[in-house]
Amino acid sequence: MSRYAFIAAVALFLSGCVSQRDKPAPVEEAKPTPEQPQTPPPTTVPVVPTIPTQPGPITPQPEQPAPRVRHYDWNGAAQPLVGKMLQADGVTAGSVLMVDSVNNRTNGSLNTAEATTALVNALQGNNKFTLVSAQQLAVAKQQLGLSPQDSLGSRNKAMGLARTVGAQYVLYSNATGNVNTPTLSMQLMMVQSGEILWSGKGAVAQQ
Repeated sequence: MSRYAFIAAVALFLSGCVSQRDKPAPVEEAKPTPEQPQTPPPTTVPVVPTIPTQPGPITPQPEQPAPRVRHYDWNGAAQPLVGKMLQADGVTAGSVLMVDSVNNRTNGSLNTAEATTALVNALQGNNKFTLVSAQQLAVAKQQLGLSPQDSLGSRNKAMGLARTVGAQYVLYSNATGNVNTPTLSMQLMMVQSGEILWSGKGAVAQQ
């Protein structure tokens, strides 16, 4: 009896071992990973283009008065002065005379080319001087590096140009004083010595 009990006990023991061996290992239940809170993308505010300021109505500017153009009676001043100069003593008849451009020494702007032309016209046909032509003057100024319209401005420059063109005398002239009532001043000089043989001046009227 005891032998049967022992065998039964051994059988129970062995069956228990088998059942423990065949029992599957415990499986740990997978836990879901907690989701990380997603950060929403930054909100981009669209840039609104700036509307350019519309120009206002164009206000017409008041018309500026045109600058006054002065006209002078150069001929009326030059004729009597040239007549007196032609009567000056110490001048050899038939000599070459260069008429220098009239220089502006007034307090304003004026067209001295008209004054120079008036002097040349007043000397046309005289029986005392042979005038240097405008073409000769232009060539001589080009040789000296001067523009044809260059007003020499000084007696020394006028003398240098007169020597270049072979003149014995030079007529040096200035417009002086107030531009509204200028004065025409003239000097007849010998090129070789620079001596002033005659000088005169006269008022120039506006036309």
